[in-house]
Amino acid sequence: MRLSLGQQMQLAQKQVLAPRMIQSMEILQLPLLALQERIEQEMEDNPVLDQIEVDENEPEEVELDPEAASSVADTERELVVKDDRNNEDDFERLVNMAENLPDDYEERSRPSLNRIEAEADRRHDAMANMLARPESLVDYLHHQLSWFEMEEAVRRMADRIIYSLDSNGYLKTPLEELLLPLPHDTNGDASSHRAKQLAVAEEALRIVQRLDPPGVGARSLKECLLLQLLPGMPYYEELRSLIEHHLEDLEFNRLPLITKKTGMSIDRIQEVWHELRKLKPKPGADFDSATVPSVTPDVFVERNDEGQYQVRLEDGQIPALYISPYYRKLLRDESTTAETREYIKRKVNSAQWLIEAIEQRRGTLTRVAQAIVQHQTKFLDDGPDHIEPLKMQQIADKVGVHVTTVSRAVDDKWIQTPRGIFPLKRFFVGGTTAADGEEVAWDRVRIKLQEIIDNENKADPLSDDAIVEELAKAGITVARRTVTKYRKAMNIPSSRGRKDWAIGEK
Repeated sequence: MRLSLGQQMQLAQKQVLAPRMIQSMEILQLPLLALQERIEQEMEDNPVLDQIEVDENEPEEVELDPEAASSVADTERELVVKDDRNNEDDFERLVNMAENLPDDYEERSRPSLNRIEAEADRRHDAMANMLARPESLVDYLHHQLSWFEMEEAVRRMADRIIYSLDSNGYLKTPLEELLLPLPHDTNGDASSHRAKQLAVAEEALRIVQRLDPPGVGARSLKECLLLQLLPGMPYYEELRSLIEHHLEDLEFNRLPLITKKTGMSIDRIQEVWHELRKLKPKPGADFDSATVPSVTPDVFVERNDEGQYQVRLEDGQIPALYISPYYRKLLRDESTTAETREYIKRKVNSAQWLIEAIEQRRGTLTRVAQAIVQHQTKFLDDGPDHIEPLKMQQIADKVGVHVTTVSRAVDDKWIQTPRGIFPLKRFFVGGTTAADGEEVAWDRVRIKLQEIIDNENKADPLSDDAIVEELAKAGITVARRTVTKYRKAMNIPSSRGRKDWAIGEK
């Protein structure tokens, strides 16, 4: 191979996304709350960008002359700022926009004293009503630990154990890994020193396991359940026997085997099992600090006068943006330096891109949501079990956009319907072909599967093959492996696990 430096011409075809297109895709993908944050950030970074303020004490709408309003809208829409020319014509139209505005426009656009006070009150109320951080499991345990008298080494180890618990309250880390490194001056007595450390750790663990909630600090499910048993509680001895020796048999509903090993009747086992279910397998789950995020719908569905479903966007929380009149005046001022004009050009360019991206998001999301609603009318009329199979490509073809645009439009977006709030992605489901040739959504298969299992004879539960036959009677043709897959995904045990042995004996 010969290496050399030189110039050569090469013809290649590439697809490069312009910054403007990238910004439009980013804006389209943002949900409502994220879009509000993006606008606030842009307004802080771009002084040219401004928003129309509406005073609650003033009329919400200001009647303008239709021709003047149309002229202003057309002028703003046609404004394009490019870097490859001086844009004199474009900025001339930008300057002339101020002539169509009222003389007191700037005064009216400034927030009034009442508006400032109302905004301050609103922010104060929001801070006052903000939820306090819930007490974590670590804080709760440390508070209890202060009640115990113990040596300092034991307390430090107990602290280390508490910090090592997982969100369910289990200690998954072996005690040996929580021990401190041996000091250098052990003088060959390392094993004795390590044994003392381990004894301290075990004592600290016993103290932690005495704390509330019962079962915290356990290293396994069996230990967690045993820690919750108290002498004198109903079925104490039977509970201890089942937990220590037959947890796996209970998991797989092998009650006859437990009867054979323990001599207890199936009725007695089920009574004890009922008490066992009152124990908590995850004692720390109630202290989970993860909060459920609030959902703000981007799209609302309502019936119009003709009885058809119509979508609308939640635009009330998105401010109406425009180019600040102050900077339009700067462009008219002959004393404005070339450097300042160039700075304003860049900021106007950025602001105009954002305004157009938001408008494009509004149009695309409206058309995509309307197409989805029209396809899923049965879902809205009759409920989730009537959902129709739908692919994103179908909506893309109907709206006339690329399938990736549909994906970005529905990503992390929620829709408020007469049947509740759903993510837009909820309406995209695969399907299978029924006996009559009709496409059936997988959600309908799952709902029908649950219905069949709920109505089966628990003394003789249906096998997966029998469920396939029952689905076929309902006009749904699926393979046995599909039934098994969905049954496991829905956490439904096999026929043996669903069998009620007490009913079977009777």
